[in-house]
Amino acid sequence: MANHKSAIKRIRQTLTKRLRNKYYAKTTRNAVRDLRTTTDKAVASELYKKVSAMLDKLAKNNVIHKNKAGNLKSKLALHVNKLN
Repeated sequence: MANHKSAIKRIRQTLTKRLRNKYYAKTTRNAVRDLRTTTDKAVASELYKKVSAMLDKLAKNNVIHKNKAGNLKSKLALHVNKLN
């Protein structure tokens, strides 16, 4: 166990951040999954804007790597553009 006040505080902060990151990452993964299963172009294009913003936010906060966010956005854009 930690012996210093600062180490105890750091443990608390790390736990809080880890849970928050886990929540946002899972929410984004669910949104990506929903977008991939969408077959309506109008709905998909609206959803793509929201998912894209979510991915950018995760990349900005270093929850996921910026290249991963870019790759996911690229694949999703291809999916949306292929829809009729």
